[in-house]
Amino acid sequence: MTDLDMNWVLSTPALLGIAAAAIALLLVLIMKFKVHAFLSLIIVSLLTAVATGIPTASLMPTLLLGFGSTLAGVALLVGLGAMLGRMLETSGGAQVLTEALISRFGEKRAPLALAVASLMLGFPIFFVAGLVVMLPIIFAVARRLGGSFLGYAFPSAVAFSVMHIFVPPHPGPVAATGLLGADVGLVLIFGLLVALPTWYVVGHLFGGYVGRKYNIPVPSILRGTSDSFKEFESTPKVGTVLTLLLLPIGLIFLNTGLNMAATAGLVSLGDTWVQILRTLGETPVALLITVLLAMILLGVQKHKSGNLIEAVVDSALGPVSSVILITGAGGMFGGVLRASGIGNAIADSLDAVGLPVIVAGFVIAAVVRIAQGSATVALTTAAALLQPVVMSNTTFNPVELAAIVLALAAGSVFAGHVNDSGFWLVSRFFEMDTKTTLKTWTVGQALVGIVGFVIALAIYLVAGML
Repeated sequence: MTDLDMNWVLSTPALLGIAAAAIALLLVLIMKFKVHAFLSLIIVSLLTAVATGIPTASLMPTLLLGFGSTLAGVALLVGLGAMLGRMLETSGGAQVLTEALISRFGEKRAPLALAVASLMLGFPIFFVAGLVVMLPIIFAVARRLGGSFLGYAFPSAVAFSVMHIFVPPHPGPVAATGLLGADVGLVLIFGLLVALPTWYVVGHLFGGYVGRKYNIPVPSILRGTSDSFKEFESTPKVGTVLTLLLLPIGLIFLNTGLNMAATAGLVSLGDTWVQILRTLGETPVALLITVLLAMILLGVQKHKSGNLIEAVVDSALGPVSSVILITGAGGMFGGVLRASGIGNAIADSLDAVGLPVIVAGFVIAAVVRIAQGSATVALTTAAALLQPVVMSNTTFNPVELAAIVLALAAGSVFAGHVNDSGFWLVSRFFEMDTKTTLKTWTVGQALVGIVGFVIALAIYLVAGML
């Protein structure tokens, strides 16, 4: 089922009003009446689907499509990542790496060291997978040094976010690059020029502010609570821990590198060896391989019985089940808003305003992002709308085209809130309530959009003068 299967009769103002009312109702249910976020998201998704006129026969398929498609992208990554994190935690591996980081960079620069590692890991790995893999290390550092958990976690989360939204080979900028005919190499280079200063302003400066303002305790979501797990401690070497952290990154980078090589005509995706290596580099497969290797390196060599290792791995799934379900329900809500046609209706209206191309692209992507939640949908929608204008204008030079792509990317990340599955992922993993998440993560994402757009606009203007 696609949006094209629906025939909507509601006007853009009506759709916008319904979306605003739905978001307000969701916040009231969660913040005022303390209804669980999972139940609140299901209730509001159902009411929104009815209010926007989705036919009765399509009601449940629409809800399940949004829920299922989100879980398909999140559940495997979160589940496997949580298993890896629990083994690193209970074996003492996270503590070993923590001590090494603190010894090398010092206590005051530990948050910066975590963020720099996240920036590097965020180049080939998606936001969700990267954050889940890094969380055990962030937890361990925060417990070791004390203070608000946000001071350590926020800079790293923003690092993964800016790399995911601005830098190829992530899907959003790659799709926009293709639609607008930009050069992927230039988008990569200038994407880094946008992402790094944006991270410094939002991740480092604003992250330091929220870390001081909001005293968030270290979450216990990936931490073992049973004394029976103490015998699992094997005090692995730093090299072993780094191997387990870098292996999925290397495999995923292998996948994305082969894709880029195929685009450049260096290899053929039809070759068997390329297909095998790309499969090994698919994120769920890469994490599965790493989890199996962790069982060997962290457990089996010391504990001949697999019962203890099985218990440790199984204990990781219970705490993250809530994260997975709430994230899926957030995807359901965003899916309903997308199916209602609100994103396309708003984009078409803004397209007729007549703003400069780069400004119009940012505004369209930002409004569509706020309205329906998905950054990828917002980015591809804005790029598709601008495609005729951009492709017909032969005066744009390659750098200007890259800047337009990055401006759209900045708009697509703007102010992620309750209709974005990533919002709930951060909220639950950081164990923050909805209000605090809005004040920290949503504001931070808005700043990422604004700062990123300002830098992209500067690149565009300078390129136009050359």
